[in-house]
Amino acid sequence: MTYDVIITGGGAAGFFAAIQIAQQDPSLHLVILEKGKDVLNKVRISGGGRCNVTHAEFIPNELARNYPRGEKELRGPFHTFCSGDTVDFFEKRGVPLKVEDDGRMFPVTDSSETIIDCFREECKRLGVEVLTNHGVKQLLRLEKYWELDTTGGTFRTRKLLMATGSSPKVWRMLSNMGIQIVEPVPSLFTFNIKDDRIKGLQGLSCDAQVQIPEAGLEAEGPVLITHWGLSGPAVLRLSAWGARDLHRANYQFPVVVNWMYPETVDTCMELLLEAVEMHPKRSPMASKDFDVPKRLWQSLLEAAGVTQQENWADLSRSKLREIAIQLTQCQLLVNGKSTFKEEFVTAGGVDLKEVNFKTFECKKYPGLFFAGEILNIDAITGGFNFQNAWTGAYIAAKAIVEGT
Repeated sequence: MTYDVIITGGGAAGFFAAIQIAQQDPSLHLVILEKGKDVLNKVRISGGGRCNVTHAEFIPNELARNYPRGEKELRGPFHTFCSGDTVDFFEKRGVPLKVEDDGRMFPVTDSSETIIDCFREECKRLGVEVLTNHGVKQLLRLEKYWELDTTGGTFRTRKLLMATGSSPKVWRMLSNMGIQIVEPVPSLFTFNIKDDRIKGLQGLSCDAQVQIPEAGLEAEGPVLITHWGLSGPAVLRLSAWGARDLHRANYQFPVVVNWMYPETVDTCMELLLEAVEMHPKRSPMASKDFDVPKRLWQSLLEAAGVTQQENWADLSRSKLREIAIQLTQCQLLVNGKSTFKEEFVTAGGVDLKEVNFKTFECKKYPGLFFAGEILNIDAITGGFNFQNAWTGAYIAAKAIVEGT
């Protein structure tokens, strides 16, 4: 069967592009081919089932800073289609978004099904054909057409948009065509740590600074103690920026946590000496003068050698310094990683040098376009990966329509 445009991948980027194409030129014969039995599965589970649609950062260059891979390439595209355009797209279709304190944006309904329903209804209204169980087995470039051999039949098209996400099979297919692929490695993961100082403290969260000295990385923000180690925005930010270095280290490396950031060992010592002076007969274990969760505070005191029987006045200067080190230079050994919820994101994919970012078209193969996670673009958590999908899909769709 022959189409004007074929989109491979029934995810966020694929549906968004299809809607843009059909809206701009209803005469184009368009189809979405999805390898699975259902579409938009990643949208369904994103944001814990609420769908973190985008982020409330409306300045293109500032938005681009959230992409460890793709920052330079996305500056121009974000000037064409940014987070404000995403908000406008959904609001015009009866799906208002809300901003949370950390800048993440969700549908007001707090349900990803709202986004899925929006896409399905728009595609139905615009006559976009969607075929599931149509995984691409082979891709051939003919003189005027692309030919796709799929699990559901053979298709031809003049314009092909690949939005298949993180697909090793598709990447191998493209590599065999001479398109450079950057080896994919995990991004957005939590740190597995077994250490008595955080054992049994799962669920505790506090603002802290986390450093990975070997990689020269640091991040500040909420840190969550889990039953397997550390998570939270600061840890996830480090996992994204350090994706390749941490992969090379086989996910075994030390981290240094400052539970009292921005205090240092020296300034923390001053605070501890004040506590000794103010409350000499009080037990440090019962202290409420330090902005650290009580159970974590007590665990760190135990690590510094403080007992339940000791009062502030009983502590030597060397023991006070050990407390300051535990609070501000707490070294923990990471031994492995865990996927962040169900939101598996990779660093890797089509090398960005292969793509014209004014059109998201492949430089080597005119008529072949890319959008979303198939590219070597990834971001920190917070709606940024979806924004990359919306922007790439919009620009590719525009170029496809203008070039047909």
